[in-house]
Amino acid sequence: MHYRPLGRTGLEVSELCLGTMTYGQQNTEAEGHAQLDYALGEGINFIDTAELYSIPPKPETQGSTERIIGSWFKARGNRDKVILATKVVGLSEMTWFRADGSPGKPNRTQIREAVENSLTRLQTDYIDLYQLHWPGREMPWGSNPTRWPDDADGRPTPDETPVLETLEALGELVTEGKVRHIGLSNESAWGTMRFLAEAERHGLPRAASVQNAYNLVNRTYETALAEVSLREDVALLAYSALGQGFLTGKYQNGARPAGARTTLFDRGQRYQKPGTEAAIDAYLGIAAEHGLDPAQMALAFALSRRFMTSVILGATTMEQLKADIGAKDVTLAPEVIEKIDAVHQLTGNPAP
Repeated sequence: MHYRPLGRTGLEVSELCLGTMTYGQQNTEAEGHAQLDYALGEGINFIDTAELYSIPPKPETQGSTERIIGSWFKARGNRDKVILATKVVGLSEMTWFRADGSPGKPNRTQIREAVENSLTRLQTDYIDLYQLHWPGREMPWGSNPTRWPDDADGRPTPDETPVLETLEALGELVTEGKVRHIGLSNESAWGTMRFLAEAERHGLPRAASVQNAYNLVNRTYETALAEVSLREDVALLAYSALGQGFLTGKYQNGARPAGARTTLFDRGQRYQKPGTEAAIDAYLGIAAEHGLDPAQMALAFALSRRFMTSVILGATTMEQLKADIGAKDVTLAPEVIEKIDAVHQLTGNPAP
C-alpha cells in the first residue's frame, strides 16, 4: 500500500480508503467489522463515513454506520491506527438529523450537535477529518457542478449558510481538539476556492480535501477542480470510482443481479443516462483485451491521476473488497491509458 499527503495536514493516508456507507443496511455489524479488519490488515489506514449513513438515507438507519465503526473501535482498541473521516450534512430538507426536527443547515448550532452525536456513535473523542457532506447553499446537485439550469441565478437564498459561519463553527471544534482537520464534499471549484479564501482571510482552518466523484464515465473533476487540487494542495478523495458498480459490467444490458445496490434501491440513475452504457461497453472491451479485471482497471486509472490522493472503496462482500484492494498492485500500461483516453474523447462524461 502506498500513502499520500492529505493536503497540508502532515497526515499520510493510504491511497485506498475504506468507504462504509453500506454498514447498517446492506452489511451487518459483523460484516462491517470483518471488512474493517481486512482493510486494516492490507494497509488501509483511512476510513470514511458520515452522519447520513447508511445509504439510502432513512430516519431509522441514520447514524448506523458510525455506530458500527464505533463498536469496532471499542472491540479492537485500535483507534490510534486509523485516520477517521466523517461528515455533517449540508443544506437539506431532511429533518431527522437534529433533535428539534430542523431541516439540515451547516450553521454553528447544527454543526455542534452533529459532531457531538458523531463522536458518541463512533466512541472516540476526536475526528481526524470532518467534512461538509455537501454545500450549505442551493446549487445544482452533482459532485463536480459544471452546468447551471436556466432558472438558477446562483444568488444567495434565505436558507443559505454563509461560508464564514460554517468555517467559524468548524474552527471552534478544531480549537477544542474534537476535530483535527476539515474537508469539503460535493463541492465546486468556486466553492472550494471560497472556503480557502475565507480561511486565509480570517485565520480559520483550511480545507484539506474535497470528496467528489471521479470515474471513467465522470471525469468532470478534471475541468476545473483538478487545478485546485494541484495548485492549492486540496486532496481529492474520489468516491464512486466504480460508478456505483456500473463500471464492473454487472448492470450491462439491463441486468440486475440479486442483492446489488441498484437492484435493491434503484438509485443508479446517474449511470443510466444516454450514452453511458455504450461508454462502459468500450471500457469493458479494453479490460478484456488486456486481461484486466474491469473494476481493478477503473480503480487503477483513478489512482494514476496526478491530482488523486485517495480512492474510496465501497463493497458489500469480502470478495468484492479483496478484488478492489488488489487494484493497488495494478499498473496500467501506457497503451491502456491511451485507449481509455481515446474512448473518453469520443464519449465524454455521460454520467456527471
